[in-house]
Amino acid sequence: MQLSIHNWMRAEPVATTIRRIASLGYQKLEIAGEPEAYNTKEVRKLLKENGLQCWGSVTLMLEDRNLLAKEEAQREKSIQYVKDVVRMVKELEGHMVSVVPGTVGKIVPDARPEEEWDWAVACMKEIYDYAESSGILLGIEPINRFETYFVNRGDQALALAKAVGPRCGVCLDTFHMNIEEDNTYEAIRRAKGRLVGFHVADNNRMAPGMGTLNWPKILETLHEVGYDQALSVEFCAPLDRTPANVYPNAIDENPEGLSPEQKKFLEDHGSTSVTDEFYTMLTRKSAETLLPLIR
Repeated sequence: MQLSIHNWMRAEPVATTIRRIASLGYQKLEIAGEPEAYNTKEVRKLLKENGLQCWGSVTLMLEDRNLLAKEEAQREKSIQYVKDVVRMVKELEGHMVSVVPGTVGKIVPDARPEEEWDWAVACMKEIYDYAESSGILLGIEPINRFETYFVNRGDQALALAKAVGPRCGVCLDTFHMNIEEDNTYEAIRRAKGRLVGFHVADNNRMAPGMGTLNWPKILETLHEVGYDQALSVEFCAPLDRTPANVYPNAIDENPEGLSPEQKKFLEDHGSTSVTDEFYTMLTRKSAETLLPLIR
């Protein structure tokens, strides 16, 4: 098993992220699902120069990206977006793409459940065929009820994956599981054989080790089901704007390179752009918690 991390949580040049994580003991990067933002030849070169590999990517389902959309044109545009993410990962010599089917932050359906299910299956099948031809695995990711009404639990993601294809998998996330699953460990066990990615943050979405989750037991359960791939760190610190704030250095008042879409995405997750100092602390804490448990 190896330690990976996402890079969507802070707006900064990818070279800065790569140098930071390499210095802190990470082995892989799960790059943000924004294919137009990266020159894959340059990113691949940076990764190799720093002794890292691309693990994969996660779809950023913002604005009109929605595989469940009522309008066919919107679904087709969303399919192409996910295919572009798959292509980016292929060019970066990565392994998998975590797919959230619906728009993050959209909690009101557009149609009847059976209609949306059929659209999701059809869209995912087209993406799956493309991913299979590219040698990239897909993992359907459940996220919590406050971010989507569609696919909140591992069993739902498994049902969709099985409807899509034999090698379509799921990607579980400890933060979302802590909200939605009746038993985190049993949810991991039920995903045995289909688990192709695993995202990690603590129960408060701070870095692993800064909350109440039982990391030794989580890692032991992953070993039990035979998952020996990457752990992808995906904290998104909820920032305190009150006098009780114990991290006064956390908020970046003048973020650089933060697009309106990224700003909205972070704000929708209860956060905003964070300072380099605070972000480095979270990245270091994640590694210090998890690396001793990886074998």
